[in-house]
Amino acid sequence: MFGCREKVQIPWDKPYILLEGEGSKYTVIEWNDCENIDKPAFGAYADNFVAKYIGFLNTCNKGHTLETRKRAVAAQIAGDKSAFYECSFYGLQDTLYDKFGRHYFKSCYIEGAVDFIFGHGQSIYESCNINVTAGTSLQPGVAGFITANGRDSKKENTGFVFKHCSVFGTGTTYLGRAWGSYSRVLFYQSDLSNVVVPQGWDAWLFVNHEETITYAEYDCRGSGSNTVGRVPWETKMDLQTVNYFADMSYIDPEGWLKKQP
Repeated sequence: MFGCREKVQIPWDKPYILLEGEGSKYTVIEWNDCENIDKPAFGAYADNFVAKYIGFLNTCNKGHTLETRKRAVAAQIAGDKSAFYECSFYGLQDTLYDKFGRHYFKSCYIEGAVDFIFGHGQSIYESCNINVTAGTSLQPGVAGFITANGRDSKKENTGFVFKHCSVFGTGTTYLGRAWGSYSRVLFYQSDLSNVVVPQGWDAWLFVNHEETITYAEYDCRGSGSNTVGRVPWETKMDLQTVNYFADMSYIDPEGWLKKQP
């Protein structure tokens, strides 16, 4: 493994950068920084950023007990029109900060236990492997959370879409909890293993205001995909709306992905 042991930052005034490694298990950017979610191991703040075959790791929680785990961001993505291909994001809590902008993650690996995909981004995760580590990272019987989407207003055309993804791991987990009052997440034609709790979702900070939250599943499979036990306020999304979010035009109406290397 080639490890770049330093903070790597792509500043906002350096657009059109391609960062390419030899494979996400062999080329890894890593650093140790805790608590402050705006101090990631890797940060991409410029528009039109592309990463391929690279791993991103925050080592902060190594050696910590279950009770002393800390927020430790492996990567923060805040530029518009950013794409990641066959990259890996390693962490425990707050692994991937999908902060702002339109983003595309293709065939990526993302691991963690608590809120490990979070932020205000407008993103599609396609054919990604999502590894839940709650069984080895949290107290027995405590469920984790895959997403914590922070959409704050119905005027924001943001949200996370998981398309043809695979959710697996140890312990149990919710698909998401609401970090914003208009939090929005869709799992589309994905494989959900039995790590997913029957309730599926948690209103968290917005209990009794669930009517503004959009959490949906469509045509998923696997032992964790049975929606019979889901929270009663889970969104029953019609096919037209599902197709709108699942189509690449949701994040790319102008065709920027085709122009990237």
